[in-house]
This record gives sequence, structure tokens and C-alpha cells, in this order.
Amino acid sequence: MQPPFALPSLPPLALYVHLPWCLRKCPYCDFNSHEQRGALPEASYVDALLADLDVARDAAQGRRLHGIFIGGGTPSLFSAASVARLLAGIDARLGLAADAEITLEANPGTAEAGRFQGYRDAGVNRLSLGVQSFDPVQLQRLGRIHDAQEARRAVELAQASFGRVNLDLMYALPGQDVAGALADVRTALATGVTHLSCYQLTIEPNTVFHRRPPALPDDDAAAAIEAAVHAELAGAGFGRYEISAWARPGEECRHNLNYWWFGDYLGIGAGAHAKASWPGRIVREARTRVPADYLRRAPAGEAVAERRELAPPDAVFEFLLNALRLPQGFPEQLFSERTGQPLAAAEPGLTRALERGLIERSRGEIRPTALGLRFLNDLVGLFLPDGGTAPPAAGATARGR
Repeated sequence: MQPPFALPSLPPLALYVHLPWCLRKCPYCDFNSHEQRGALPEASYVDALLADLDVARDAAQGRRLHGIFIGGGTPSLFSAASVARLLAGIDARLGLAADAEITLEANPGTAEAGRFQGYRDAGVNRLSLGVQSFDPVQLQRLGRIHDAQEARRAVELAQASFGRVNLDLMYALPGQDVAGALADVRTALATGVTHLSCYQLTIEPNTVFHRRPPALPDDDAAAAIEAAVHAELAGAGFGRYEISAWARPGEECRHNLNYWWFGDYLGIGAGAHAKASWPGRIVREARTRVPADYLRRAPAGEAVAERRELAPPDAVFEFLLNALRLPQGFPEQLFSERTGQPLAAAEPGLTRALERGLIERSRGEIRPTALGLRFLNDLVGLFLPDGGTAPPAAGATARGR
């Protein structure tokens, strides 16, 4: 009997590490982050992470890691020594590819910026700064703990230690107009960074902004801001390689691309998610979310709070949910390689999407159109299995640090 997933080979493997603490929870943030109360339990948390990895590494099945993403929360609250011990422990257990991309999210605050060279010495080779805005008024509205001057200084310090620096920006902020959004983008471009993640501010459940919504630009104004931001980035030589990610050629975040191409990733840390392919099956896991619970359960090998095997229709949906975020789309053969299903399994949805002008197909490749990217939820909804739900975010593109 043929297994439900006929994978020709296992996909590349990455690792997501979640450090859940932050100094203050931002009012728009719906990620699993927790305000720091007293001293951070750095040593015991790194111990818990490595114990958790001892359990998770069976899913590696001999594969070395080609990427590590340390997200949060605010990972830069942890010392460089703790990050170095963590990375050494990961390498000893799984091994790192020679060109592995190791990214750490950081806050532009003064205390964290002082640690940047230490992180580079520890083995981190890509830094992602959650700037969000260079406008002092907007930073205050967003509840950020850094000011505009600290943001600029943090970028300078990051570039002094790292060849690859990502900046996160948000647009369609409270009271913002096109000129305000473009001022942020132009300030970011003037720093010389080669990667920008530009997100529209959205109101998420279980956030302060959801309980007390700010006055945001209406849909037409937000669309005008987005169009202006995209035109500015394109004019500066940046390419849009994911719905919210822009980079100069060759500077794309390879670790994030692994998510969008339905690669495998282990996930350790409070609330981390994982996706692993095995011969004949694909498994998703989620760790317990509360840091105190994680610190108690991980050393005992009990950090996994949820585990489920995907049914073939779920794998079809999840692949397209991710891959259709990419303006360049994907080769048709990648669909079968990563899902273990024939492309015919997606044909009904692909046909409807093509008829509605949401995708285009040519030379063995499938990509979303500009209309498909604009109405991405409608596009991926064409592939949603009956009664199915979208999987949780992997944590790769956090905005709440």
C-alpha cells in the first residue's frame, strides 16, 4: 500500500528558536511574548532549549541545519554569552551547514545595541532590527521603547558588525499619510541596508489595539500608502520576493524562504512551532506557550503540547498558503517534491484561480498575479480543505519585538 505522502526526498531543514521575553508588550503585538519580570532565567532557559532539541532532533533524520532563526519576544535581551552557548549546543547536536544563515531579532534600544558585536562573535551572521518607524510620534503611538535617534544609531552599530541587516517597518499607522510612510522608507534606504520587511499595521485579536483601536487610515488611504511604499522600494532597486519582504538581489532571507517553500523546520522554545517530513507522513508540532511551563516541561522531554499528522489535502493547502505569498511563485515540480502529492490534487483550485486572474502559469511555473497578491486571502481560500484552518505562523517574521 502506497503511503499518503510519496516524498522523493526530505526537504532542507532549518531551526526556529523562540525567546519569549520583552521589556514591554507593544499594543499591536499578538505574538507569544511576555514582559520581563525581574532577572531573565537565561542559563536555565538555554538548558531547557537544548534539552528540548535533544527530543526534537530525531526529526532531523541526519540532515544538517542550513538556517537558524532566533525570534521572540526580544532575543537581544539575552547576553551574547548565552547566545554563544545556545549556538554551540545546537551545532554539537545537529551540525550546521558551512553557509548556514543564523539570524537574531533585536530591539534598537541602547542596551541591546551594545551587544551586537558579541552576537556576531557568537556566530550570528544576520541581524533583524524591529525599528517599525523613524517618526518619534509614531514610535510613541506604537508603544516602542526606543526613539528615532536610538533607531538610527542601532542601524549604524548593526552594520558595523554584520554584513546583512534586516529592518522591519510598518505603514498605514495611526494618522499616517503617504508622505509620512515615504519618509520612513527613505530614511531606511538612506542607511544602506539591503533588506526591508514592510508590513501594514493590522489590528489583531487579544491585543491592546483590538480593545482600544487607534484611528487608522481607511482602506483607500492604506492602499495609496502601500502603492507609494512599493514604488519607492522598487525604484531604489529592491525586489519584492515575499508579500511583505523586499531585498536587493542576493540579499533575500534564506531562512524565511525555507518557510515559504514548505521546507522543514524544528521549533524549540515556549510556543514554537515545527514542521517535519518523514517517509510517508508530514508532522506539525507546537510547544507549550507559557515560559514557566516550558522551563518545567522541556528538561523532562515534555515540551510538546500539540502534535498532528497532516492529511494530504492539508499539505496541499499549506504548501499553497506559503508558496503563493511569493511574487515569483514556484516551479510546478516543487509542489510534488514538498507535498508528496501530484499537482492534480490542486488542479480544481488552480483552475478557479486562473479563471479569476489570481494566478498565471507558464513554462512549468505558477505565480500569483498582482491581483492575487492584493487579494491573497481569497486566492489561498480556493485551496482550503473542507473544515480546515490555516496553520499557525512559524514565527519567522515577527513584528512584536
